[in-house]
Amino acid sequence: MNSIGIIAPYKYEGMWVFDDPAVNLTREPFVAGIDKMIDRLVVHIPKAEQGFRLLFSATPFPGHNIKLEWRREESGGKWYYCPQFDMEGWLCPALFKYFEEPPTELFGQAEAKP
Repeated sequence: MNSIGIIAPYKYEGMWVFDDPAVNLTREPFVAGIDKMIDRLVVHIPKAEQGFRLLFSATPFPGHNIKLEWRREESGGKWYYCPQFDMEGWLCPALFKYFEEPPTELFGQAEAKP
């Protein structure tokens, strides 16, 4: 398992989604607050709705520009708090395709696709 993951979220039918054939996910949506965090995270990325790169890890890495802190469980997923935006968001059980155990912290970096 890699210590830094990468996905390429994009907008589909007005929602942030991503595809990851390596773990059998297609148009997996971000919902329940995570979508609003993404809106704020990518505000400076031109044409982010057409796709951007999102690196993520359970440990800090150089260049990360968002941090989420685990709060509680619900409906098989996990709620995380983002101090940067003072917001909570829910990550669905697809989280377990990338982590055996839910990380207490998640770090991410959003950047334009080349």
